[in-house]
Amino acid sequence: MRHVLAGHEFVLLAERDGRLASEAHPSDQPSTTFMSKEIDATSVVFEDPTHDFPQRAGYRRVAADRMLAWIEGTVSGRLRRQEFPLQRIECPK
Repeated sequence: MRHVLAGHEFVLLAERDGRLASEAHPSDQPSTTFMSKEIDATSVVFEDPTHDFPQRAGYRRVAADRMLAWIEGTVSGRLRRQEFPLQRIECPK
């Protein structure tokens, strides 16, 4: 079976002016920086209301080995949300 990479996104997290910044570098698109809006013990929400889509991105720990990532925002006046359930797996050696 042959796998083909359809796209990628590199994300850099850094502290800026006392807040957490999520700098997204998606393939074939300009970079965007989202600043933290809400942070608690199990989740973080980033926001850039000036961005076309998404305007918000979030991460929530749901178990020791699982996390839910999501993006959302308004497109043509309608709220749109995509969720990405993530689970830690062992990598073969």
